[in-house]
Amino acid sequence: MKIRVRFFASLREALGPEESLELPDGARVADARLQLISRGGAYAQALAPGRAVRCSLNQQMAQDDAPLADGAELAFFPPVTGG
Repeated sequence: MKIRVRFFASLREALGPEESLELPDGARVADARLQLISRGGAYAQALAPGRAVRCSLNQQMAQDDAPLADGAELAFFPPVTGG
């Protein structure tokens, strides 16, 4: 399956605004993140396990175990704080 991956805030600065990602059927959010991390470099640093990164799937907050579907939009962004 092919999904659209978008990056926001500091992740956008490090990785660019968006790209396409090919994943096997049955993949989940965590699988997409691991595939990006496996590229190394800026991806490995920005999306490293344990790093505070949030994600949304089709513009709704999602957990790592959320299933992906062909044509989905997956977005990664740092946590937001306010005051």
